[in-house]
Amino acid sequence: MPRLSRRSFLAAAPLVTTAALRGQDAPSNKITLGFIGVGTMGRGHLGGFLGRREVEVVAVCDVVKERRDSARTMVETRYADRLKSGQYRGVRAVADFREVLATPGLDAVVIATPDHWHAMPAILAARAGKHIYCEKPLTQNLAEGRQLVDEIAKAKVIFQTGSQQRTEFGGHFRKAVEYVWNGRIGKLHTVRIGVGEPAVPCNLPEEQKPEGTDWDAWLGPAPERPYNSVLCPRGVHQGFPAWRRYQEYAGGQLADMGAHHFDIAQWAMRMDGAGPLEVIPPENPRAVRGLRFVYPNGVTMIHNEFARGADGMEIKADCVFEGSDGTILVGRGGISSRPGTVLERPIGADDRKVYAATSHHGNWLECIRAKKETICPAEVGHRSASICHLGNIGYRLNRKLTWDAKAERFVNDAAANRELSREPRAKWKLV
Repeated sequence: MPRLSRRSFLAAAPLVTTAALRGQDAPSNKITLGFIGVGTMGRGHLGGFLGRREVEVVAVCDVVKERRDSARTMVETRYADRLKSGQYRGVRAVADFREVLATPGLDAVVIATPDHWHAMPAILAARAGKHIYCEKPLTQNLAEGRQLVDEIAKAKVIFQTGSQQRTEFGGHFRKAVEYVWNGRIGKLHTVRIGVGEPAVPCNLPEEQKPEGTDWDAWLGPAPERPYNSVLCPRGVHQGFPAWRRYQEYAGGQLADMGAHHFDIAQWAMRMDGAGPLEVIPPENPRAVRGLRFVYPNGVTMIHNEFARGADGMEIKADCVFEGSDGTILVGRGGISSRPGTVLERPIGADDRKVYAATSHHGNWLECIRAKKETICPAEVGHRSASICHLGNIGYRLNRKLTWDAKAERFVNDAAANRELSREPRAKWKLV
């Protein structure tokens, strides 16, 4: 892994610290943040945190110059407006995330890089004693997820996985979980998750690399290959790049949205700290939907399948929970049930309730101050990402797999176990 000298680290210090914000909250009362990755998702997080008076953004990082310059301008403009002076110059824009971690006085980082770049910054942030907000899916492969969880536990830092469905989107998913927990549909037996296809190998052609883009750093631990703008768009882009489709960097839509919906499903099953017993691919080897996960409690979770009504029509929803006495269908747009009477009786004072939090950013900041666990800590984020990894492995190998969730190994299957990790490029190997 490339090394930075102590002098280079110290050069990353912000030009003006939180003391520049005269008339605002005292610096000691602010949580100082650095942002690693300021593409579409990172800019969204940046905008959200800039609206919070209890934080101070002191550093932004991206391998594309236009993005980090844009993020710095975004911060400076917001703080200049707040100060009514137009003179604020307190944020550092850097290309190497390790310079962010070396910023004096830094409390925490927000990581919104491509999936294959989550583990290394998060692990090094933990070793540096920084609190972490990291986007989902938590990792590109299962083994680095376990390493990340262990490092977080050792460092005792506060970690939040970006599984925002636990707190946001009108509370629909929280309500669905509570109704399942409290037996409103009887005994749960089937969960159907409506998300897209598994990942595929990357076969994109070579393009001319733009100036200001550190392509080698974008690849990081992933295999070496030529630049393509589908993976790393030029400049400040809109929308979500298609690196999500390719197994070298992510897990396809199965993992991108699946990390959200599988998380809710395992939460409802009370299995978000464990995992399934079996992974069973569809009979058709060319199928990209229909893979099943069988859990110790007898529940079967099916990828990209939907319940059907009495008329035989598909009932499309992100998560469908089928029980002995009814069905709950939930998505970001709302929640419904079959029969409709399932939802008529509200959750009462004596019913089981989920963790009380209605803001994902706010919950993380509150937990940093209170030194308590977030609504989606590293272990839970890892277990949700693990379902995505297991699903992709199931589709690639196309045979039934037996999973030991405690050991996080396939049972008596050396070929499958080789799929659980990958060797990073030597210069980006974490030690």
